[in-house]
Amino acid sequence: MMLTEVTTVPGASLPVQDLKDHLRLGTGFADDGLQDGLIEGYLRAAITAIEGRIGKVLLSRRFRLVLEDWRAAAEQPLPVAPVGSILSVTVVDASEAATLVDAARYRLVQDMHRPKLAALGVLFPNVPMDGRVEVVFDAGFGPTWADVPADLAQAVLLLAAEYYEVRQVGEERGAGLPFPVQALIERWRTVRILGGKA
Repeated sequence: MMLTEVTTVPGASLPVQDLKDHLRLGTGFADDGLQDGLIEGYLRAAITAIEGRIGKVLLSRRFRLVLEDWRAAAEQPLPVAPVGSILSVTVVDASEAATLVDAARYRLVQDMHRPKLAALGVLFPNVPMDGRVEVVFDAGFGPTWADVPADLAQAVLLLAAEYYEVRQVGEERGAGLPFPVQALIERWRTVRILGGKA
């Protein structure tokens, strides 16, 4: 399985000003935007770290999931949530010939922790030997920062601020996420049992 981002979060969707306010940058000085690139980098790093921990996509973007075979003949779990829509399912054979699967043969089962693609009426098509399946879908809470749940938005600001504050070479803190960030994201974590089989 390989998950790839097809689109990225546009810079305009990132809460650059919110983080600057959180850090109290520029108080009493003209805002010349010199720190904006640095702030954006820390925000992207914090979003990536939190998304990796909770399996949720904060800001909407498109993904491509490549599978060597289906997990089961009638359903395929998707690795991130929340998933808004399935754009295409394509079976590709060893010679790279692609066959688009009719959208009437599957549906999205939305779930905040374990969304999945489910077969409708019949089983999923067989994957040819040395072939693959490509599923393209959109995931995320929404396109703007206001769509991100408040606790996750606060966790991103806290973690980005932590990255900003320890950016100097030689400064090191304990490994892992700071406790306040862990506390904010805890309810969003997916508890995995039985290797995803249940």
